[in-house]
Amino acid sequence: MENDTMTSPKNINLLLSGVIVIIAGIVYGCYPTVIMPKLLGFEVQDLELKNMLRAVMGIYLGIGAYWLISTFKPKFWFGATLSNVLFMGGISLGRIVSTLFDGVSPLFTPALILELLFFGWGLYNLNKYKEIE
Repeated sequence: MENDTMTSPKNINLLLSGVIVIIAGIVYGCYPTVIMPKLLGFEVQDLELKNMLRAVMGIYLGIGAYWLISTFKPKFWFGATLSNVLFMGGISLGRIVSTLFDGVSPLFTPALILELLFFGWGLYNLNKYKEIE
């Protein structure tokens, strides 16, 4: 029987994705009035924008936590990996559309590359490990 600890090869994708997405969520929402002007060059003053950024933080924290929990709970692995593939595929598709219509982003191109790698890695894991046996 395969080792299903968090360091099992099939779980490393979820572990790394979870940590990265949680960090990104904290960056987006923890102190948007301080972080966004420094990181992205725009002021966050509207209540609605603060709310949206903190909601994105909540989504990222929730999905990241799910992926981390799934590295310890084998019964969640398939669903977590599928959600990871959909998340990484969806966000990379959005970045590709933006690149085509808006131009290349020096800040987010490395993120796009990582998202595509996690997307492919998740597809590989789904194909290799299938559902829980």
